[in-house]
Amino acid sequence: MGGTMTGVAKRPPRISRIAFLGAAGLVAGILAGPGSAARAQDTEVSVAYECVFPSGTHTVTAEITGAYPDRGSVNRPVQPGEAAVRLTIGPGALDGVLPEGTTTVAGLADLTVLVAQKGRSAEARWGALAAPAAPAPDGTEDLVLEHRGAVPSVTVTAPGDITFTARAMRLKLRPQTGEVATTQPAALPAVDCLPAEGQDALLATVPVPGGTRPDPSQEPGPSATPTGEEPVLPQDIAVEPSPTEPGSPCPTEKPAGGIDESFVPQPPPGGEPPRVTILPGRLGCAYAVGFAGVEKLGGAMIVNDPSAAPQLINVLAVTRSVSRPGTRPGGSYFRADSYGELPLPDATSTFLTFGFQPVTAKVEFTNGPVTISTGTIGSPPNRLNFAQAGFYQSLRVYDVKVNGTPLDVGPACRTARPYRVVLHGKFPDYENVFKGGPMRGTVTIPEFSGCGTGGEDLDQLFSASLSGPGNLIAMRQGPLCIPNTPNNECPPTIPPLPGQDTR
Repeated sequence: MGGTMTGVAKRPPRISRIAFLGAAGLVAGILAGPGSAARAQDTEVSVAYECVFPSGTHTVTAEITGAYPDRGSVNRPVQPGEAAVRLTIGPGALDGVLPEGTTTVAGLADLTVLVAQKGRSAEARWGALAAPAAPAPDGTEDLVLEHRGAVPSVTVTAPGDITFTARAMRLKLRPQTGEVATTQPAALPAVDCLPAEGQDALLATVPVPGGTRPDPSQEPGPSATPTGEEPVLPQDIAVEPSPTEPGSPCPTEKPAGGIDESFVPQPPPGGEPPRVTILPGRLGCAYAVGFAGVEKLGGAMIVNDPSAAPQLINVLAVTRSVSRPGTRPGGSYFRADSYGELPLPDATSTFLTFGFQPVTAKVEFTNGPVTISTGTIGSPPNRLNFAQAGFYQSLRVYDVKVNGTPLDVGPACRTARPYRVVLHGKFPDYENVFKGGPMRGTVTIPEFSGCGTGGEDLDQLFSASLSGPGNLIAMRQGPLCIPNTPNNECPPTIPPLPGQDTR
């Protein structure tokens, strides 16, 4: 009984992700330029950007400073130091843009950096680079904003030079008025920028020494548009979730806990052990709504009611991949593991106890970390797809009314112990955690304890009415919102309840 994981001049085009690997759902890749070599790791690069302001398209100079490791290691995070982006904006760009009476201007920059190695690439979002308030120009001066902030790490699974190259940038100017800059006018529209044509925007190169990687021909090939007929490789370049801007629709902290191995589907016995790759994952959120049934009462309640105030799932998506090529003993196997937090609002249930007595109660859910695994077993035409979500859950019942009359069950009427919830999705309805979809399963509700007050023991009554096997859970997870990522489902949308037509 519960839930499941379950933005005068033409606007410059946005730069899209180069690769997005299906069920893994993460931009993947690696690219190396021939003859690339390690450079000085404290770097300062000047890049001219063409930016679209309300006043038209203007050139903005960005001096990008960073600190990079001398070298990296395979399967270990490569962590650049704090980034500094010094922007010089000419007076013409701000003509008629700043409100009258502006005294200072603060800024926020979101810089896309192309991380590349060996022919593939991934985008890192250097989001939420903040600039403190600077004096507003008088109409003849430049506006200079000093942005700083932490940047995400990068993990690669093969040796070779990693390059970092500046790409698209989005600016948000925050004018302030008043002598002490306490009054903020309405926010200005975001300013989109692209490097001017012909710019060398290479920021740094970090060598990653190591041996040779297994022959790619011995592994399933990656695809920019994977389908259910294609396995998904573990990520060659994984970018840590970037810091999110205040006001993000998703939680800004990673979910508590981690992968619960007891809920992870294992490969078929026999064969060569698959390769395990630890990844930074992508931080996102989604809504999951559905029904929880009680077999003995022949009824169900709405869980995370979409018409009320549903809560979000906080997910770290694809933080581990497990893979084995089809040429190895045991055959092809791929699995992507994610985990998350699943807070659920209390639900109200109304049932006919013993077939005739109307009973209304509120139910409080306590859920442990949710483990979500999707993947494939075998090769076409015999490939099987799987999707599973699992967690532990406890129930507390309160505010009970029997035929409209309150029944005092006390503050601790709950299942005697947590119970396992395992839900399954069918391909292609549920392909991966990024797309979401329907999942379902049955649970066994344990006996109840702590029910009753004043010496009255109601444990057996609730156990007889509610406890037992075969209680159906049907949930639908909406698409995952990944903040600071273009072309994504943000803010997250509330999906329809299971059984409702989604077309």
